[in-house]
Amino acid sequence: MKKVLTYTKFIGLIGLIIFLFAFTGNRNEKRKIKEVEIEFVEEQNLYINELTVNKLLIQNQVGVTDVGKEILVLNIVEKGLDTHKMIEDSDVYLTVNGQLKARIKQRTPVARVNAVVPFYVDVTGNTMPLSDNYSAHVPLVNNVSEREVSEVFPLLRKIQEDEFLKKHIISVYRNVNGHYELGLRVYGFEVVFGKIEFLDSKVRNFKAFYQKALKDKSLEKYKKVSLQFRNQVVCTIK
Repeated sequence: MKKVLTYTKFIGLIGLIIFLFAFTGNRNEKRKIKEVEIEFVEEQNLYINELTVNKLLIQNQVGVTDVGKEILVLNIVEKGLDTHKMIEDSDVYLTVNGQLKARIKQRTPVARVNAVVPFYVDVTGNTMPLSDNYSAHVPLVNNVSEREVSEVFPLLRKIQEDEFLKKHIISVYRNVNGHYELGLRVYGFEVVFGKIEFLDSKVRNFKAFYQKALKDKSLEKYKKVSLQFRNQVVCTIK
């Protein structure tokens, strides 16, 4: 009899624990989302602000705040954010106390194209619109259409990844022959890069020329520096 009583108490305790877990879970599911926190990651400048993100979080004119957690589908919220052309990736999740958090990774521009409707080119080679919040300090590309972005992108990416080029190159121009010319931040000579080929060799030659001319204090003497030929640098004196 004593064993039966102990067994009955044990079963009752298990039932009580299950009930409490179910009650707590149901109560947690019905809790309203009262706060939204937006965090921008891996970016130093905001091309998209919190107000814009909050607007993207609105579905059918109903905000995500004060919405029961059981009816909020997070992957749909993320997909809505990821459709914005300034956002590369988003991560939306709920905390145990009912706070909605959105972690936003912005796209990173590497160049600005001066077109009828100007636009950026990002690190993946895709286009993105200009921002009303911040203007990126990237090279200005002229005489390049959107369909020609894929052609010039390897050069733009090279400039973005190379600290020397990133420091000195401020513009890229595509001439009528389809060859590219580079504008420098300080010195006024024209750098004729030529076609988008042999990038490493041309950059290496240009660096060697620059360092030697800087040492010789002759950079001001040149009118044009051509890198069109893979294994040499051809200079024109003023």
